[in-house]
Amino acid sequence: MHVYPREERTIGRVLAEKAQRVGGRPFLRFRDAESRWTDVTYADLHRITDDYARGFAALGVGKGTTVAVMLGNCPEFLYTCWGLGKLGAVSVPLNTAAKGDQLEYYLRQSGSEWVVAEADFLPTLDKALRGADTVSGLVVHGPGGGGTDTAVRPGVDVHDLADVAATGGETPATEVKPSDPMLIMYTSGTTGPSKGVVSPHSQGHAVGELMARHCEYGPDDVLYTCLPLFHGNAIWYSVYAALWGDSCIALAPRFSARSFWTDIRESGATEFNALGAMANIIWQLPEGPGDRDHSVRSAMVVPTTRPLVDGFKQRYGITVTSVFAMTENCAVTVLGPHDPPEKAASAGRVRDHVDVQIADDDGVPLPVGEVGEICIRPNGPGMIMLGYHDMPEATVGAIRDLWFLTGDRGRLDEDGYLYFSERKKEAIRRRGENISAYELETILCKHPDVHEVAAVAVPSDLSEDDVMVYVVPAEGASPDFAELVGYCVDNMAYFMVPRYWQLIDELPKTPSQKVEKFRLKAAAVEGRDELWDREKAGITVRRNA
Repeated sequence: MHVYPREERTIGRVLAEKAQRVGGRPFLRFRDAESRWTDVTYADLHRITDDYARGFAALGVGKGTTVAVMLGNCPEFLYTCWGLGKLGAVSVPLNTAAKGDQLEYYLRQSGSEWVVAEADFLPTLDKALRGADTVSGLVVHGPGGGGTDTAVRPGVDVHDLADVAATGGETPATEVKPSDPMLIMYTSGTTGPSKGVVSPHSQGHAVGELMARHCEYGPDDVLYTCLPLFHGNAIWYSVYAALWGDSCIALAPRFSARSFWTDIRESGATEFNALGAMANIIWQLPEGPGDRDHSVRSAMVVPTTRPLVDGFKQRYGITVTSVFAMTENCAVTVLGPHDPPEKAASAGRVRDHVDVQIADDDGVPLPVGEVGEICIRPNGPGMIMLGYHDMPEATVGAIRDLWFLTGDRGRLDEDGYLYFSERKKEAIRRRGENISAYELETILCKHPDVHEVAAVAVPSDLSEDDVMVYVVPAEGASPDFAELVGYCVDNMAYFMVPRYWQLIDELPKTPSQKVEKFRLKAAAVEGRDELWDREKAGITVRRNA
């Protein structure tokens, strides 16, 4: 593995070096319009991202310009973010399921001056753009992208992404440092709105180096991902890992149980990443003679369990790896392919790039084996975020005694392996998505029949969580759950829409008026069979709803 010194860890320098040293090797593999797998080499990637940088510069985008990116899993996502990165501009990858107030919040809070989006997302974006007065330009990817009939707020300059990428002239030479911001990635709010994690150029490269090193990715590997590129898992733990390993990244639009193994075989994948729920779905597929008809040697699964690790090895011949990580930091621990099988339930071992401390609520370190908050401290520069965008109090609050507080609880064993216990934060995780209970509650409370709401997590049969809400009706109202579900579908991302519902006269609160969610969660888990369940009611919430 070629190791870049810290001063070279910008996307522009790394791509230039790759083009010169391994330019003929494939880096990106994807299905084209005819559904054939197509390769883009490292040299092609450097040239194309130069084209994008030149085109965006011609629009007036430069160092420090904030550009929201609302694209699905397509090559243009990487071309856009890395082309902008060469200019020193800051990309804001947006969850493509975001809509309504949530989407407007992302645009306003990030201070996005431009938006790059797929044409299919324009109806959703139109409403959000009307409230985001910082946005002055829109670049559209897809049929009719630059047409004059594109419906957006008056005064927004509209361009076609293909035209932007075809701009001629000289590629601007911009001085970009590893410490310069490259991404603002939104992570779930826990006691307030979602926070924008400001990531420097060097952070993704730190992840790429760690994963390529400890998971042993090399030039013959093809890393497959169907997870969304707007999440850290795909962009850092697959794409940057492939970049550092001189490997190839095979990109699929989304996860499909029906086509998963076909994609794996046809792309030549040797590794894939899977969230816990996705891994369980793969495991539940019918067994067959083709279970070992593939080239995969390892799969990174988060979170993992001993039965799943053993089962994947026995059935598929695949070694499972794992990590503990957050958008705010790097791979804190790594469960590598050669770690002992008895450590399979862990999130991996603490490596030499970071220190991990388990502490109580007062910051006092706890002995080995005791559960407390997981706190981390990097042993080098550029491995964690620069801070939360325009939220100085939240940034300061995440640090105590020079330790970053993850908000998660766990324990370390005597060999330095980390075992996750639970979330200290008030967040819900469903199907790989972190859900802000605060945002969900804020949206639902706008319904005229709703006075107050509390959202809690209940365990899902597929791993991770399902969403349950307690609703205090507005005075004189009798809320209809099916109607409330429809309201949620119209106003929040599909994965946020609650499954379980219950009316309650008032929420239990502390003397300081904080909702005692631990009581609500315990009651929901104990009485789940008596809750109103939208799935049992036959209401299906789809991705494109």
